[in-house]
Amino acid sequence: MSTENLPQSPEQPRRKPRVAVVFGGRSSEHGISAVTAGAVLGAIDRTRYDVLPIGITREGRWVLTADEPERMAITDRRTPEVAELAESVEGGVVLPVDPGNREVVYSEPGSVPKALGEVDVVFPVLHGPYGEDGTLQGLLELSGVPYVGAGVLASAVGQDKEYMKRVFTSFGLKVGPYVVIRPREWDRDEAAARRKIVDFAGDHGWPLFVKPARAGSSIGITKVDDLSGLDEAIAEARSHDPKILVEAAIRGREIECGVLEFEDGPRASVPAEIPPPDAHAYYDFEAKYIDSTPGIVPAPLTEEQTAEVRRLAVEAFEAASCEGLVRADFFLDEDGEFVINEINTMPGFTPISMYPQMWQATGVGYPELIDRLVQAALRRPTGLR
Repeated sequence: MSTENLPQSPEQPRRKPRVAVVFGGRSSEHGISAVTAGAVLGAIDRTRYDVLPIGITREGRWVLTADEPERMAITDRRTPEVAELAESVEGGVVLPVDPGNREVVYSEPGSVPKALGEVDVVFPVLHGPYGEDGTLQGLLELSGVPYVGAGVLASAVGQDKEYMKRVFTSFGLKVGPYVVIRPREWDRDEAAARRKIVDFAGDHGWPLFVKPARAGSSIGITKVDDLSGLDEAIAEARSHDPKILVEAAIRGREIECGVLEFEDGPRASVPAEIPPPDAHAYYDFEAKYIDSTPGIVPAPLTEEQTAEVRRLAVEAFEAASCEGLVRADFFLDEDGEFVINEINTMPGFTPISMYPQMWQATGVGYPELIDRLVQAALRRPTGLR
């Protein structure tokens, strides 16, 4: 029987993928995460994607926030707060825990929970612990929801500077001298733990950089020029993380390189150089985000040096089993060798951040960068891969 003359059902319009931009969180990088979210919300192509902004307060509550990127900016040297952006101080957002259901639900006390529709991909722009370190990624894997960026293992490795360096060393990448002090060492014998750092300084000289082992955005880091500043630096680092990392200073140039996942695999951007900031002892939080110390893009390197650092950046990406994106930070030492300092699996992502600037100079603009990351997440299955 011919169907030629039968009435045809109208074709349903194809639904745009829905992207939940999740930001804020419980770490000390809460405010910078909100700034990153504002930049992403302002640049994501609304003709291609529906967007749902979800904030996580400093206490860990998931809330709906206003889709107003202009409110998510640094104002008067102050970063924004999710609690100030929330549509309700009492309502909460619940992600699905059933892999067969991607429906997001919003509820308020005394009201019937309201379905907000399905989410196709999560763009987690959280920095630091409880978001960038594999914890959120594990939740999304359990929920069966695709997400932008590194998986559980790579996120955890990228957050813990000790294990990051151990992985890099095992893959033949050169790292600088460092020593780690774990919480049990402080609890067992604080004097011995301090002596371990002093002995390290005796071997490698001053200055030292004392850091929280699992933090980012240069928060909690102190450059220590001599023994007199050590105790204060330890206390500052431990206020952010009970595990600390102490690194020897490497004399040389700071070079960064971005890695982005394309359809045929990861590629590296042109590198950038971070010149020593005039008003700061080193490239710290204030220099990065408040005073916006400009980097040099592209870095003034030889062709051979540029090719080498791009190769090493991709090697670091692969060594840590990363996905989506990475910013790899290096020193070009006085012997002309690249020493990898760390990777960042969710780097600062504002238009003035180095990662987008490096890709802009490579030919990938900010909106296209966001699109490529979302598309890479949509291509990738959840679960073991």
